[in-house]
Amino acid sequence: MCLFAPLSKAIYDSDAIRLDPRPITELIHRTGDWALIFLLVALSVRPLSRILRKNQLLDVRRMIGVGAFVYAAAHFSLYVVDQMFDWREIASEIVHRNRLTLGFVSLLGLTALTATSTNGMVRRLGIKRWQWLHQAIYLIGLLVLIHYFLRFKLIESTPTLAAGLFGWLIGYRLLVWRRKTGNELPTWMLLALSGTIAGLTFIAEAIALGIQANVSPLRVLQAAFDFNVIRPGWLVLGAGLTVVALDLVCARFAKQRRAAPRVGSSERSWPDPLAKRQPASGRFQGDRC
Repeated sequence: MCLFAPLSKAIYDSDAIRLDPRPITELIHRTGDWALIFLLVALSVRPLSRILRKNQLLDVRRMIGVGAFVYAAAHFSLYVVDQMFDWREIASEIVHRNRLTLGFVSLLGLTALTATSTNGMVRRLGIKRWQWLHQAIYLIGLLVLIHYFLRFKLIESTPTLAAGLFGWLIGYRLLVWRRKTGNELPTWMLLALSGTIAGLTFIAEAIALGIQANVSPLRVLQAAFDFNVIRPGWLVLGAGLTVVALDLVCARFAKQRRAAPRVGSSERSWPDPLAKRQPASGRFQGDRC
């Protein structure tokens, strides 16, 4: 149902959209925004499944990724409508305008990932090649973010926040890859990651705004502590600390569950012959996307 929420919101706002001087452009922006949101949510499923100790979350990742593709396709289709189906002009714009070039390449990448997301394609390509292909989602995410930034003439908070969240997700994957284990990251590492990414978000925004306004980045950083306007760095830090809190709670409950069979019972526990056995390597190690 969440995949249809943007459509429901657009229908609810139909009167405002119709009164907009450029209603098609408004719809183009809305579908692009939701494509980016679904892409970030799809990338966050793996970290959340580890932190919450809920492998079942992985079952919805494919659906969310397909949702990102659907809204990206709608984004491009509305652009075609806005150009009155002038394919020569559309091709020229894609070739000569960097923002459109990045967006079109990202759409092609999402199309390839969606077309190969079925179980049949996994078997046909083989798990190793399939995983290697779907690692491209990180490059696609970067291209989408640059495409999104170029939409704005000035530095805005929303794309900066999206970049900070994307940076946290990439940082998490790099830490997991470096540790080369299927275990969850320790809480202190999540805390360090959140602080580092939030700090980088503050610094990057300060440098960009300083260049744009021709002022010292230090003055911009000082203004970040004026809480009349909540800067993206604080939101990134808040999201990171929320993850840290979830990890602390879930780790405590997981520890209690592991200790429960040894408390209050001296009887021998026999395995259930009907229970499904998990592979020795664990599910996390087999699915690296």
